[in-house]
Parts: sequence; C-alpha cells; structure tokens
Amino acid sequence: MTIQNECLGCITAQSKRVCEAIHADAALTERIVQYVETSLQNADFTLSPPVIAAPLYEQMAVLAGTNDLYEHQKQHATQQANSYIPFLQETIEQSDHPFTATLKTAVVGNVIDLAAEVSFDLHEAINSVFTTPFAHDDSAQLSDTLKRSKTVLYIGDNAGEHIFDALTIQSLQKLYPNIEFTYMVRGNPIINDVTMQEALDAKIDSVCTLMDSGVPTPGFVYELASPKAQELFDTADLIIAKGMGNYECMTPPKRQNICFLLKVKCSVVAASLGREIGDIVCKLD
Repeated sequence: MTIQNECLGCITAQSKRVCEAIHADAALTERIVQYVETSLQNADFTLSPPVIAAPLYEQMAVLAGTNDLYEHQKQHATQQANSYIPFLQETIEQSDHPFTATLKTAVVGNVIDLAAEVSFDLHEAINSVFTTPFAHDDSAQLSDTLKRSKTVLYIGDNAGEHIFDALTIQSLQKLYPNIEFTYMVRGNPIINDVTMQEALDAKIDSVCTLMDSGVPTPGFVYELASPKAQELFDTADLIIAKGMGNYECMTPPKRQNICFLLKVKCSVVAASLGREIGDIVCKLD
C-alpha cells in the first residue's frame, strides 16, 4: 500500500518519540525533527510508508551518533515479553482451541511497537486479546493451508514480539509436525524491528531456521531482499507475516498464501482493511 497524507504526520511524530527515547537535548531534537519534516516535503506517494521511513531513520541514527536508536527499548521489551511466556504457554496448553490460542499469542505480541499511532499496554492486551474475536478471521482457511504445507516462512516484526513468535512457532510445530519453519528478521536495526542479533540472543535458532532478509526497511520489501530471501519468499508453501509494516509493504500481495497477523494500530491501515484501530486480524491472501 502507498503512503497517505496521514502517514507524514505519523512519521514526524515518530521522530519526536525517537528524540525522547535517546534523551536528545533541545538542539539535537530540533535538528532531527527539522530534517524529517523537510525530507517529507518531497515524499514519493508511490511508495509504502516503511520505504519512506527507512532512510529517515538511518539519518536520524547518524545525527544521534548511534547504530541502533531503540537498543535499550528493545532490550526492555524483550525482558517484558519473556516474563509472560509461562502464562502464555499455560494458556495454549489449557485451551479448548489451541490453534486459535496460538494465533492470539502471535497477535498479542504485535502491540510492542514504538512506531504506532497509538500505544497499548502489554498486560492489558494479553488479557483482552484472548477474549476478543478476530475482526477479520481467516483462521479456518489458514489451518487448512497449514495442513497441506511442508515449508512456512514466518516474517517477524518487532523486538520483544519475537519472543511471542518463537512460542507461536513451537506451538505450530506441535500441531503441524511435518512443517519446516523459517523465521525471517530485518537486515539491520530500523526502529525497534527484530534483527538477527535479537533472534540469536533469544535462541530462536534452536526452534527453527533463521534467515536475515537483507531488508533495511520496517517491513519486508521484496525488491530490497537478498536473493536467498527472495527465493524462500517465492517457494515457501505459506508465508505468515507479522505486523503492520509487513502488511503495508506486501499489499497488494505478490503471491498467494500470505497470512497477515496483526493488531490494527493506525488509521491508514484500519482504512485499508476496513477495520477499526484496536482490531485484531488474521487475513489470508
């Protein structure tokens, strides 16, 4: 999907949150925000929001003198997510519908997003998501597709959320033991997206195969991916794509059998899906 006027204000607001996150002084804050506002005046409205945002974040990092703007926030989100794993494991195991509980576990992690238009409390989200139906519910079709699949590419989103992704994959492996899963991460630090470093720290390589997409954007952009990542994207029986960034970059989809799992946290994505902010979505294309 292409960027909309509303996205420009959202990206500017994100730049201000970056300044807060890195404790920038007034001078640095002014340089960063002014840079972003000036750059957005020439925004290419044929591109997706994550593609527009990526070089801006890279330059914000340069101005701030850091490689990873949200390093400490990602570490905190990961610690917070880890504290909920025993509860989520028990919830899945005791559920009368473990597949649905597994999908909800994946979605509940999607609230960990420092670039969202609105914020959510993780504890509140975990308590509410399991009692909230999918506003768009293709879970039955997803289950049927998984039964026929041998390879699944699971494209991650944010750090912290990756802890829930690992549990989701483990649960899916129990339900569909004949599937080979690959977990794909971003090519380098961008906003709070999960990279190979966070995935290795979480030992996800002991759960499934890990792959670096090579993509520098907060969402999977096929044209920017490594040849190996493109090949897996093309050949996997099913793709599970987490979060709004992946949805924005892969809509309209380039292939069949892409399942988008996300919580709607932005008015533009809400309009695209015909849903409301706060809705949870399981959409199989």
